Amino acid sequence: MKAAVPFDPLKAVDHLCVQDAELAALINRIGPYRLKPHPTKNLFAALLRSIVYQQLNGKAATIILARVHTVLAPFGAPTPAAIGSVSDEQLRTAGLSRAKIAAARDLAAKCLDGTVPTWREAKKMEEEALLTRLTTVRGIGPWTVHMLMMFHLGRPDVMPTGDFAIRLAFKKLYRKRHDPTPETILKHARSWQPYRSVACWYLWRSLDPI
Repeated sequence: MKAAVPFDPLKAVDHLCVQDAELAALINRIGPYRLKPHPTKNLFAALLRSIVYQQLNGKAATIILARVHTVLAPFGAPTPAAIGSVSDEQLRTAGLSRAKIAAARDLAAKCLDGTVPTWREAKKMEEEALLTRLTTVRGIGPWTVHMLMMFHLGRPDVMPTGDFAIRLAFKKLYRKRHDPTPETILKHARSWQPYRSVACWYLWRSLDPI
């Protein structure tokens, strides 16, 4: 079961509708805000999932992640110590590429040495501090950290301008002739604060097939 977001969705939607007429029309068309954070209190597991899912469609990534968990299970999966207890060959057999194996091992090492904060620490950290710490991990960039903040930590005010779908949806909704720059989106999104995550969810939904 997914957990409720740690803020009032109705208040967030009301704020966005008051601030942005175009977004209000989109919200009225799509309906209630339905995003629920993925339940986890294990930052390593959440980031390992992100690494596995990179550049794969959802179905294939789900299968591979299940295989990785099976390989790690005898060692208390999914934990940093478990990664250190299995061979590269076992992880390759599960479906991980060499690059993803290297990323998973770097993630495990940085969890063990304290570079990657604990779940409890991450919940209290400012966005920039968390970005700085987590992007030192091989294969973890700003987009991955933003998705972690939105879909695991449930933060209400994340603005992933590096997300292609967000840029595309913004261009369509506001009828831009050219692809919007991150600066353009950030400037427009000032009025959405402190609920930019909610606005992004509606932008993503606007691209769903009718």
